[in-house]
Amino acid sequence: MLSFRYVARDPATGQKIKAEVQADSEQAAAKLLNEQGLAPLEIKLNEPSSNGINKLLHRISTKDRILFSRQLSTLINAGLPLIQSLRSVAKQTKSKPLQVIINDIITDIEGGSAFSVALAKHPDVFNRIYISLIAAGETSGTLDAALDRIALQQEKDAEIISKVRGAMIYPAIVLVVMFGVMGFMIVKVLPQVEVLYKGLPGDNTLPLVTRILLAISHFIIKRWWVVIIGAALAVFFGRRWALTTSGRRVFDTIKMRAWPIGPLFMKVYMARFSRTGTTLVASGVPLIQMLEITGDAIDNVHIEASINKAIEKVKGGTALSDSIQGDPNFLDLVPDMLRIGEQSGALEAMMNKTADYFEKEVDNQIKTVSTIIEPMLMVILGVFAFIVVAAVLLPIYGLAGKSGFGG
Repeated sequence: MLSFRYVARDPATGQKIKAEVQADSEQAAAKLLNEQGLAPLEIKLNEPSSNGINKLLHRISTKDRILFSRQLSTLINAGLPLIQSLRSVAKQTKSKPLQVIINDIITDIEGGSAFSVALAKHPDVFNRIYISLIAAGETSGTLDAALDRIALQQEKDAEIISKVRGAMIYPAIVLVVMFGVMGFMIVKVLPQVEVLYKGLPGDNTLPLVTRILLAISHFIIKRWWVVIIGAALAVFFGRRWALTTSGRRVFDTIKMRAWPIGPLFMKVYMARFSRTGTTLVASGVPLIQMLEITGDAIDNVHIEASINKAIEKVKGGTALSDSIQGDPNFLDLVPDMLRIGEQSGALEAMMNKTADYFEKEVDNQIKTVSTIIEPMLMVILGVFAFIVVAAVLLPIYGLAGKSGFGG
């Protein structure tokens, strides 16, 4: 059962009623309200954005979208009408939110809307690429092929993202463990060394490194709430800033230029540009529209700006390959391959080969980054461990020296 918010009119009193109802779909909710003698004016799926757990549970995953596209493509290719195919997919899907959306799409199509228009009413689930490919498939009468291309596009993109995330997991775990151990040493071990020193007669001045870490330790112990609040505020405002134009510019620049991840992300962007372009061109989407959609799909403000500049040049009659030639936001191979495709009349094939090449390069670059990051992390871990161990052991060696000297 899903929860729906509704606004209905009571015919007896003429008053508007706002409440919630539990039903399997929007149509079922409307039927329940009618049975209660109410005239529904508005019914919406209840998606509590304030509750992160519920929002996560109601999220439609990439896997769900791929399965939806594959199943629908197969059914349409088998000769089933679109409405019947959608109803069949709705019954098979295990995602209740997706089931509700499919039922809404069916209702819109039965009301006379085109499939692409019905999809466009759910932008959180079906992005601009998806809708454009469906519209092109409807126009050309190749909806099944368009859905198959969409599924392939989503699979390739999800595969690349998964590989990049997988490469970042190990460094993240090492850093978390490193800071956890350092925090334990600073908060629990160092104060005991200080107590030991204070209990001894004479000049017991601690080494500088120990005094610095002890100051940090005292602050954390006495002002732990300040540390927690400060960290929470830093994360909150940092995330908000990262979503602004200036924040995106900074983070996107880091991803493109910072060593050793810069080459990796550049190849990811080139693979995404080529794969998305291949899918759109194969579906018959015009070149200008293809570039506009691809610019949105890249998810990098600098490359999107370069694509927008290229669009203006293409509108003026310049070839696409010449429009991006020499642009620092594109690797040299991309315009070279585009030029071959333009000259041979096989732009789709060349973009497809470019996508295949960069997807393989992403795999190789991930291995390279992993090879570089592991020793770097070991060095960083060693430096921090040396500092903490020195802060603990230097006072102890000092005590041993004094004891030996006195003996």
